[in-house]
Amino acid sequence: MTAASLLRAAPDHIAAAARRVMARCEELARVSADAASIERVYLSPEHARVNRLAAEWMRELGMRTWQDAAGNQVGRIGDPAAPALMLGSHLDTVLDAGRYDGIAGVLMALEVVRLLRVPAVEGWTVPLPFAIEVVAFSDEEGTRFGKALLGSSAVAGTWNDAWWELADADGVSLRRAFLEFGLDPARVGEAARRPDELVGYLEAHIEQGPELDRAGEPLAVVSSIASARRFQLVVEGEARHAGGTPYDMRRDALLGASEAALAVERICSAEHHIVGTVGRFEAFPGAVNVIPGEVQFSLDLRGEFDGERDRVWDALARELDDIMGRRGLRWRSREVHSAPAVFCAPLLQDVVAGGIRATLPPRSDAPPVIFSRAGHDGMSLGAVTDVGMLFLRNPDGVSHHPDESVSAGDVAHGIRALAEAVLLRGTERV
Repeated sequence: MTAASLLRAAPDHIAAAARRVMARCEELARVSADAASIERVYLSPEHARVNRLAAEWMRELGMRTWQDAAGNQVGRIGDPAAPALMLGSHLDTVLDAGRYDGIAGVLMALEVVRLLRVPAVEGWTVPLPFAIEVVAFSDEEGTRFGKALLGSSAVAGTWNDAWWELADADGVSLRRAFLEFGLDPARVGEAARRPDELVGYLEAHIEQGPELDRAGEPLAVVSSIASARRFQLVVEGEARHAGGTPYDMRRDALLGASEAALAVERICSAEHHIVGTVGRFEAFPGAVNVIPGEVQFSLDLRGEFDGERDRVWDALARELDDIMGRRGLRWRSREVHSAPAVFCAPLLQDVVAGGIRATLPPRSDAPPVIFSRAGHDGMSLGAVTDVGMLFLRNPDGVSHHPDESVSAGDVAHGIRALAEAVLLRGTERV
């Protein structure tokens, strides 16, 4: 079957697939640790429940299913001896999350499997030179243990044993959480895949920003996933009486840290494709009548290129030296996360672009190409196979928030484009 014939034959099936994705996003949103919001973290009872749902939906499509040694839910269809094209995203969430970040990508991947192999499409089963695997990754966000991409890192074979000592807010270690979930820490390496087992990884994801919405475009090719560094910073001053200490004697850690946060905005906003965010900020001792003697805050720094990101960090460090020196304060930092930029493979960019073009009217402009400022599981998968990504329009760019949104029409376009991309990849020699 050609890509064009699939589009001509299955518009009703694609529309139904989009409706199913939207309904299942709502169903998964009800699986939450918090009745008033969406909260679903790694190795929790909610994680186990959504894995069971995903497995049920995979089996409905005739897929062989398993939960791997890191808690990722996997489904496979096709020749057991063939390498696989992996599709997927994640089912875990941030706190007070939206319905679509990650989740839509997993469900769209399942609909691509349905579209390519279910007899309802004119009795066709599309022949492909590879198997298809759909993976629902288990911990992209890093909400519980503070370390993102744990599930996909296990699949990529880059698990770090130092992570076993990470602990959640209740003091539960990652090792203990594994055991309580029914996983064996000693077997986490069994989740790793070899490069010869895969022909690539394709992920559909809502854009976590406003570029597509501003451009009036439903879909885009992702060129790369931003490099990232995260730091915990501490500013030390002196806690003294708020009323009795004159200004010329104050060493106010909160004012110094506040100036540092403003410097992050000023320096990063002047740079092309560099984004810096102070997301957590806490003053100690935290009394209304005491000058803050210490402030702890976070810095999330992202860029399209590693070198630019690192140059901005160096500039920020020099600025903090200046700020704290003027105010009689000290500062220190601890890097808690570092990930290089991951560039999508040219071949997979091409097949995603071809898939999007198949959804557009004749003689339309080429589909937009943008880089992802947000991190994704593909950052890990890039260590073991080629990566490609498709973005869907996100009205107003809101994400990691209950107002996060995507339309059923754009999901339908995305399912078509992803299915066509899989077909186009199938025309290339594995």
